[in-house]
Amino acid sequence: MAKIKRINPPGLHRTPGYAHVTIAEGNRRAYLAGQCPLDADGNLVGRDDLDAQVDQVVANCLAALASVGARADQVVRSVIYVQSWDRGDLAQAWDRLTRSALAPAFSTASTLLGVSQLGYAGQLVEVELTALLDSFF
Repeated sequence: MAKIKRINPPGLHRTPGYAHVTIAEGNRRAYLAGQCPLDADGNLVGRDDLDAQVDQVVANCLAALASVGARADQVVRSVIYVQSWDRGDLAQAWDRLTRSALAPAFSTASTLLGVSQLGYAGQLVEVELTALLDSFF
């Protein structure tokens, strides 16, 4: 059975919900490619609307996790890319993600980055996840 332990060691700053260290005990992991705000037909959702794009990314992440029998609370690492240098935009994306059905994924080791550009024209957010799997699907 896979086990996940999240730690915030003494002497490190307080976090807005993620753990500084995640220990994952188990052999099988799923590495999700960066999930983009694209619908099933490959169309960009919510051009210039960060909240709409976050919502689509959440839906895509949940679908990708479900495809391997994983849940959000099995995520051991997340990386969030926001196409912006404005800290307010990064906070907006983080807040929406941590209030979504995917929220447990962000209680683990997480990184939030502001970047100058993402892969699709008009894309504002992308999320990469690594999950620890309990068993074969």
